[in-house]
Amino acid sequence: MSTAATYSAAKFTARAAEYEEQSRIALAGYDACHELAACMLAASLGSGGAARILVAGAGGPAREITLAGRLEPGWRFTAVDPSPVMLEIAMGKVAEAGMTPKVEAIAGTVADLPQQARFDAATLIGVLHHLPGDDAKRAILHEMARRLKPGAPLILACNRYAYASQPLLLAAWGERWRQQGASPDEVKAKLGKILQGADPPHSEQAVAVLLAEAGFDTPLPFFSSLFWGAWIAYRRE
Repeated sequence: MSTAATYSAAKFTARAAEYEEQSRIALAGYDACHELAACMLAASLGSGGAARILVAGAGGPAREITLAGRLEPGWRFTAVDPSPVMLEIAMGKVAEAGMTPKVEAIAGTVADLPQQARFDAATLIGVLHHLPGDDAKRAILHEMARRLKPGAPLILACNRYAYASQPLLLAAWGERWRQQGASPDEVKAKLGKILQGADPPHSEQAVAVLLAEAGFDTPLPFFSSLFWGAWIAYRRE
């Protein structure tokens, strides 16, 4: 397992129990983003058919899988996550939705999948900004591109902008936590943690460059919420 994957596994294993609740506060529009991601894939692939979907960083609430699987019953999913704890939580959510037969779970990274695997689409939601440095970001996007059919869509969603470079957005993010009941000390601690923690791409253009270097075309944005952005991009032919 790569250093970046080990970093992510350790980080998310420690947060597994509170991940979904915290994510809904940190990302205003959490459910809307996931719902629209499923809609974007269905619009791209066409409704009513069969498709194989790669879900990277699938551990946790598994909203990518349960929402898309409900919308398109003919789709099958390969769920990949380096944290066994997070993957177990995801598969519990899949089971609750009655979708276990549709999902293959793999504790590992995208690089662990067979290179000859050819998926019809893929998602990478809430992962990229946790990988330290551009090399790790390029690597996972490249590994995903290698396993997608030419022309296949990728849904990418992550934080973008260096946090300290956007003080108004950062302040609004803190107010979001206060709005949800966090004390002033808790808000201060969360602001300090985000400034010292994740490493998002530093702009919309940086996201586009990373995707281009990995073999994808120009991304189309479809959701935005403070630091968060979501795009669809297609593997170049």
